[in-house]
Amino acid sequence: MKGLRRYLIVSAVLLVAYLVAQYYKPTPTNWTSTYLKEDKIPFGTYILFHQIHELFPKKDVRVTRDPIYNTLKDSSFKNVNYLFISHSIEVDKLDFRELINFVEQGNNAFIAAFDFGKTLRDTLKLEIGSSYNYSVEKSTGVNFTNPALKAKSDYTFGKQIAEQYFSSFDTSRVTVLGKNIEGKPNFIKYTYGKGSIYILPNPQLLTNYSLLNPLGADYAAKALSYLPASASLLWDEHNTRGNIDDSAILRVIFKNESLRWAYYIAMAGLIIFVLFEMKRRQRIIPVIEPLKNSSLDFVKVVGKVYYQQRDNRDIARKKINYFLEHIRSTYALKTGSLDNELKQALHFKSGVPEETIDQLFLIVNEINNNQRVDDSSLINLNKLIERFYKQAQ
Repeated sequence: MKGLRRYLIVSAVLLVAYLVAQYYKPTPTNWTSTYLKEDKIPFGTYILFHQIHELFPKKDVRVTRDPIYNTLKDSSFKNVNYLFISHSIEVDKLDFRELINFVEQGNNAFIAAFDFGKTLRDTLKLEIGSSYNYSVEKSTGVNFTNPALKAKSDYTFGKQIAEQYFSSFDTSRVTVLGKNIEGKPNFIKYTYGKGSIYILPNPQLLTNYSLLNPLGADYAAKALSYLPASASLLWDEHNTRGNIDDSAILRVIFKNESLRWAYYIAMAGLIIFVLFEMKRRQRIIPVIEPLKNSSLDFVKVVGKVYYQQRDNRDIARKKINYFLEHIRSTYALKTGSLDNELKQALHFKSGVPEETIDQLFLIVNEINNNQRVDDSSLINLNKLIERFYKQAQ
């Protein structure tokens, strides 16, 4: 007993120590690229959103979760900058048409993303390349082409966050604003009417991870300085968070890694269960023959034997004996003499009419007194006994 108590105490202490260690264990860094304005993780945009007024002082910052078409349609924007920071940008033809109309009226758009979608790539004739190398920790150096903005030394960052570049574009319409150390363009401008579209293929240069570094903050400030400081700002969240009415529970599940994996495991388990159940229920069910009623066969055999022997007296005596035994066991009456006293008692206890009892006792006495029983007497005896059973209460 003492050994068991010591074992339980040691186990409880170890369990408490483990729980305390897990509780105070440092939270691992979340390297998910969310680009959300409230996220303080490395690849969120909390710093940029809360410091944006330094670049656009005394101007409104409006957050929109609607697609470009819904945001710009039937709206007369003037002197407005439209900022997109996301992993990928989904733009259809209607969105692109509204964006071009928006820019032609003197507004500007700044798009920072890894993937620009088919419509933008095909319309602007863009092709993206990458210098990413798994064996290298630092990113390729980048810089601006404008002498007023160009730094003496190239901007370099950790995590290789500046590896994408434009391998092909429409040189007749594009102004190159920045290049990497290999001379490949990584920051360009398209001009439409009175405004421009600025495109940066490395959105992580505008996230918290980059802005916490003085070089990264300087690069982001210079890149965004191409937008007029006197303009208001539209901050896009459609490509990072979705429509405002798109708040389905699955979106919450897929946003959280733990919930996402739990959902995947649950769905996989459900599919496996259904497949195994289908296989089990579709298995051929063997045909089981019902058990034969041997007692019924026995009765038929016995009946044939008696029928062939034609011994009506023996059959009648057996039926009479079974009937008298029924009276003794059911009504607790003595059947030694079939007299009036028995008739009255049987009538009182069973509720069978006296007429039926008289007829039944009469034929019983006749059979007992005769050596031979014909078919009609046997049939009559059987009918009266069956009538008695039916009329008995």
